[in-house]
Amino acid sequence: MGLRISDLIAKEMPLSPEEIEVVDTLIPIKEFKKGQLLLKEGSIARECYFNIKGCVRSYQIINGEERTTQFFVEGDPIASLLSYLNKSPANHYFECIENSVLAVLSFDDEQKLYNQYPKFEALCRNSIEQEFGKQQEILQNYLTKNPEERYLMLQETRPELLQRVPQYHLATFLGVQPESLSRIRKRIAHRNKP
Repeated sequence: MGLRISDLIAKEMPLSPEEIEVVDTLIPIKEFKKGQLLLKEGSIARECYFNIKGCVRSYQIINGEERTTQFFVEGDPIASLLSYLNKSPANHYFECIENSVLAVLSFDDEQKLYNQYPKFEALCRNSIEQEFGKQQEILQNYLTKNPEERYLMLQETRPELLQRVPQYHLATFLGVQPESLSRIRKRIAHRNKP
């Protein structure tokens, strides 16, 4: 593969040779197959991830149906924070919906890294704050917009998902059935015809 996590971190802050060796040891880059689960409901999240390549979705099973709550693509951190920090059972799943390349950091290795090099804690905190802001936007849009407006927002802000993600996952993310999503797409296409 050749890529190291230190190459990505070095774009954000300078690293000494010693720091490069430590982060590359503690945060390995691994490949995951499409369909592979990173986390199951009821298990405790012992690792967090950084998406280098691929797409991962978060979902819950409600009344026997999968409901997608988030998609993580290149450059996104992936963490079940409550489970990871509190060592409590997760209430959702993480599934690779494409073959994915992820940097993997275990809770224990994260603590070692922070104890040895406190500057990494600030980098991780910044990443978490950015992700929290994104989650707030998603929740706000979900609560204040109808499904068609949510689709248009997704089209504007994350158009790559419309090409990469199966329609049934997009539908559950938008809170509609796949047939309803098809109708929404047709209405929008019809309105956009010259």
